[in-house]
Amino acid sequence: MTWRLFRFFLFQLAGALLGRFLFRGSSPTQGAILGLLAASLLWVLIDLRRGARLLLWLKRGETAVPARVDGLWGEVADRTWRLIRAREQKAADSEARLQEFLAAIQASPNGVILLDKNNRIEWCNETAAVHFGFDPKKDVMQHVGNLLRDPHFAGYLASDDFLHEIVIIGPRSTASRPVRLAVHLHRYGEGRKLLLSRDVTALEQAETMRRDFVANVSHEIRTPLTVLTGFVETLQTLPLDDEERARYLALMARQAERMQTLVNDLLTLSRLEGSPPPGSSEWVSVRALLTLCEQEGRALSVLLTDGNGKKHDLRVEDAADEEIAGSQAELLSAMSNLLNNAVRYTPAGGRIEVGWQTLPDGRAEFFVKDSGPGIAPGHIPRLTERFYRVDSSRSRETGGTGLGLAIVKHVTQRHGAELRIESQPGQGSRFSIVFPAGRVRQLQPV
Repeated sequence: MTWRLFRFFLFQLAGALLGRFLFRGSSPTQGAILGLLAASLLWVLIDLRRGARLLLWLKRGETAVPARVDGLWGEVADRTWRLIRAREQKAADSEARLQEFLAAIQASPNGVILLDKNNRIEWCNETAAVHFGFDPKKDVMQHVGNLLRDPHFAGYLASDDFLHEIVIIGPRSTASRPVRLAVHLHRYGEGRKLLLSRDVTALEQAETMRRDFVANVSHEIRTPLTVLTGFVETLQTLPLDDEERARYLALMARQAERMQTLVNDLLTLSRLEGSPPPGSSEWVSVRALLTLCEQEGRALSVLLTDGNGKKHDLRVEDAADEEIAGSQAELLSAMSNLLNNAVRYTPAGGRIEVGWQTLPDGRAEFFVKDSGPGIAPGHIPRLTERFYRVDSSRSRETGGTGLGLAIVKHVTQRHGAELRIESQPGQGSRFSIVFPAGRVRQLQPV
């Protein structure tokens, strides 16, 4: 500032001296005054030109360094430019933080939608777009009620009571793939709303399965318990001869055995779900597995022999000298369940084939083929559900628990294998387990 004043005084002094020289016809004092006036006018014009250049720079809105401006206006231009740069840096930092925040919301497993005070969509993440079928770009500023036409949600939005969440059917829900969404609105800012959504389909399915499981277990155990209780009361209150007592005790033993089988299957399922999958270090002889499986199948066939003494035509092919990596107990359980199901559902005298074959791609297949009544296509996708039965009355008559194929499914998954079911009504069924090539090898010589 001092240097500018000094320059101004020098400019005025030069103007006074020049005025005395130019206006020699007047008195020296008058010449100096005229020179001072002329110098002041010239200074003002130069300063106005500098101000005009600064004003033009500001009008253009340029963020680059302004053209060189001297004097007081230069100081103003420099300070203005520094202030603009600071504001730009602050805006850039805010934008970076905003983008990080939006990226974090995009990564959220929950859907997030920002609504203005008129319930129009200001922004939504990809998860919400998938949940509701929105277009994150085209549907911006659209009223959420026009895009999400669920009566339950419309009532929730109009009620203005957002203390709890609601569960609605997803717009993309189908009968084969149901979708259930939990939706919760939160107020923020001046009349704005935050809509959060999460997919609760798996949770609701798990809860439904849990309720069904408890109900099924209770029903399966209640029936034999009722029979046992009735027989016990009969034995306690009625005088029976030895033959009647023996018959009742045999029936009680059968019901007790049925409960024992159910408990064992439940424990097997629990163990399969709660233990790590088997490794590839233990190798089991396929021939030994088929031999044990055949013994169980023939024993069950004898128990289910009809009044005419007719047995099943059970044929087990001689297995190749191969080994399979996995748990012997689990593999035997899965194979026996498939064979036992075939024995239970195939009428006496029917044919059942059991075999093992190596596929061209190196994988191996264990299969059970029967000449039973077959299964309608609508039942096949649900056969591995717990307690699901195509013919519940026949399954209970033959001692089935409804858990056999559920156990087979778990064992198959734990060994990286694939369960295949082929069946047609009246043409029998074929159940097979296809093991990956990495779990099968030729029997090692001793």
